[in-house]
Amino acid sequence: MGVNLKVGIIGGSGLDNPDLMDDRKEKVVSTPFGAPSDALITGRISGVDCVLLARHGRKHTLNPSCVNYRANIYALRAEGCTHILATTACGSLAEKYAPGNIVVLDQFIDRTYRREQSFYDGTCDEFTGVCHIPMAAPFCEDTRNVYIDSAKELGIVHHERGTIVVVEGPRFSSRAESKMFQSWGGHVISMTPVPEAVLAAEAGLCYASAALVTDYDCWKDDEEHVSVEKVMATLRNNSETAIKLLLHAIPALAKKEWEKIIEKKQLTATSSVM
Repeated sequence: MGVNLKVGIIGGSGLDNPDLMDDRKEKVVSTPFGAPSDALITGRISGVDCVLLARHGRKHTLNPSCVNYRANIYALRAEGCTHILATTACGSLAEKYAPGNIVVLDQFIDRTYRREQSFYDGTCDEFTGVCHIPMAAPFCEDTRNVYIDSAKELGIVHHERGTIVVVEGPRFSSRAESKMFQSWGGHVISMTPVPEAVLAAEAGLCYASAALVTDYDCWKDDEEHVSVEKVMATLRNNSETAIKLLLHAIPALAKKEWEKIIEKKQLTATSSVM
C-alpha cells in the first residue's frame, strides 16, 4: 500500500463509544474554523490507525445545526486521516427500508439551510478562491463497496444504495413534508450527512456513510409517528450492528490499494478551485 491509511470514524447517535479502540488516547485540538465537536480519540482497530470523533459530542450536547462540521472534517484531515467512515441514524421513507436495516448511502437531497458547506469562504489562508466541488457521486464508491462487502459477509440486512434527504432539524418532519420527500425519490431521511460529505470531498478524503434505520418517519398512516423514545429504542440495537460493521470494514480497508484513488480525489479537490 502506497499510502499511510488512517480511518476517521464519525459516530452518530449511539455510536460514540471510545472503547472501540486499542491504545486509546484523547487529543484536544483546535482548527482555523473553531473547535470540533469533542476531543479526538486516537488508537488502533485491528492494527489500523483510527481517529474517533463524536459528531454531537460524547454527551450529545450539540444539535445537528450546531455541529461544527468544518472543524470536524478539518481536524480529521489534519490528524492524517485518509478515509472517513460515518454512521447516521435515519428514518425510512420507503416500506422496504425497514427499522433495523442499514443503508449504504450513495446520493443525497440537501434541505439544510444554516450550515457552512465550504472551507473556501475567505476566512482561512489555507483555502483561497472558490471551490466548485463536484457532487454527482457524493460518497466514495470504493469505500462504499467495503461497507457493502462487510455487510454481506456479516449477514447484516442492508441496502446497497439509498438516497438520503438531509433536513436541517432538530425537529422531525411534518407528514406533508415526509410524503413530499417520498415523491422526490428519497429513501431515508436524516440530519447530518450534509455538509459532511461535501467537506470531505473538498478535503480530498474518502467518505462513506452507513445509515441506521430507526423508524418509518411519519408518512406511514398505519404506524405510530416518529418520537425520540421510539428512535432510541431501535438505535440501541442498531448501534451493536453498526459496531460489528465498522470492526469488519476497517481491516478490510487496509487490504485494498488506495494510492491512485486518493490521488484522484485530491486532484479533484484542488482542480475544483477557481
